[in-house]
Amino acid sequence: MATVALTFLLSLACSAVFTPLVIKLAHRLNAIDHALSSRKIHGRPIPRLGGIAIAAAFFVPITGLLLVNSGVGRLFYSDGLRPLGLYVGGALIALLGIYDDLKGAGAKLKFSVQFAVAALVYFLGYRIDALANPFGPTIQLGWLGLPFTMFWIAGVINAINLIDGLDGLAGGVALVAVGMTFVLALLRAEPLMMLFTAALAGALIGFLRYNFNPAKIFMGDTGSMFLGFVLAVSAIETSQKSSTAVAILIPIIVLGLPITDTMLAIWRRGVRGAPLFHADRGHIHHRLLDAGLTQRAACLALWGVSLALGLVALVLAFASSTDSALILVGLGLVSALVLRRLGYLRIERTGEVLNLRRRNLARRAALSAVAGQLQHAAEVGMVWESVRAAAPALGAECACLRMAGDPPGSASSCDDLARRRCHAAGKGRSCTGHNLRGERPGARVLALGWNDQRTHVDSDTERAVEQLCGHLHAALERIDARAVAAGEVSDEYSLELVHRRAAGARR
Repeated sequence: MATVALTFLLSLACSAVFTPLVIKLAHRLNAIDHALSSRKIHGRPIPRLGGIAIAAAFFVPITGLLLVNSGVGRLFYSDGLRPLGLYVGGALIALLGIYDDLKGAGAKLKFSVQFAVAALVYFLGYRIDALANPFGPTIQLGWLGLPFTMFWIAGVINAINLIDGLDGLAGGVALVAVGMTFVLALLRAEPLMMLFTAALAGALIGFLRYNFNPAKIFMGDTGSMFLGFVLAVSAIETSQKSSTAVAILIPIIVLGLPITDTMLAIWRRGVRGAPLFHADRGHIHHRLLDAGLTQRAACLALWGVSLALGLVALVLAFASSTDSALILVGLGLVSALVLRRLGYLRIERTGEVLNLRRRNLARRAALSAVAGQLQHAAEVGMVWESVRAAAPALGAECACLRMAGDPPGSASSCDDLARRRCHAAGKGRSCTGHNLRGERPGARVLALGWNDQRTHVDSDTERAVEQLCGHLHAALERIDARAVAAGEVSDEYSLELVHRRAAGARR
């Protein structure tokens, strides 16, 4: 126990020291969240590489114990390759997160690496091979154990990632889950799991000092994915050794808040006809903010919910089958009432949602056709024609595509379908500008204008515009690369002039 306490203190100290250093590193690498989307609520640029500090603070004390001739080191190596699975898997997931925070990784790459790492740790010993059944004998999964384990690990990783929407929220929820996992490991005499969870708890506490509102740094995908991986693997270790009839439900309830938020996001986007992997502003913490809570109040309220769920999970770990059934029924009823109060589970809005779904699916089909055109665009004029084709699908009456070399107030390409310019919007008219690089600043901007009395762009339209911007950016980057390779331009400014002249010729 003294070694566990020492590990916790060392991780806490490392996190407190590493986090300010990572803040400086993030500024140097320009790894900044610039809050360019309406979904972002922090409203100012904030570094987003904090996960590096969390992962480093986790690994440093554990690595030190493994290198010295200690009882922990001997215990680590005596358990075969199992401890190595969490150690190596965590490092690989952290590297994926770093790449995502610096360069941006698509959903395919993320899921590919997450599933590959999950398969790795499965073969190294972290497996869900059986499901406890309170109504009969244990269900043996057999060959289904591998996909079940893979989906569990990838699911928890992305659940923590999705809930990371308020200052300190993901860190606090993860800290509660880590604390409950530590208690279960302590009660079941699992020293290595106690060591791992103590290291992660120390790393989180040290980081939260800088991450709680107003945050000085975000954990980014590096932190959220790393936390999700360690929590998922730790849950497998503690639940599979439990003899309780609801063993598999214990980690699900401990992580109930992020799992519920993820399931609601999948259901919400699927029903509305929105892309499953495109962010929106319908998460639980957004609903609390819309209800009038401050960031701090919403974060603390959700920490409290996580703590309550964790305590319920601890009770279930030692409850009888009858008591467990009663607790689960009560938990289900309370959860349903709370979710309905927050605006979910509204059956009376079915007709409205179905109409929205039809509109979104039609819009997605139109933009998919535009994306196909952009894949074959060989010059900027063809890119501009794609913008013109996409504007009606978005309901926009005018569109401007501005390039880096333009003087202020001008447009490289402009099509005013309502005979007005976007930058001269009058009364009852709305105009928005969207950076083609998404959350990363850039000089290329797509401006769209509406004249339908709207006061803001709705979230579904905003997501569609962001998707279009991604396709436009990819097309222009490809055209740039070809132009540079052909020696047609010598610098960025000249390239932008070529773009503007080509667009003007096509207009």
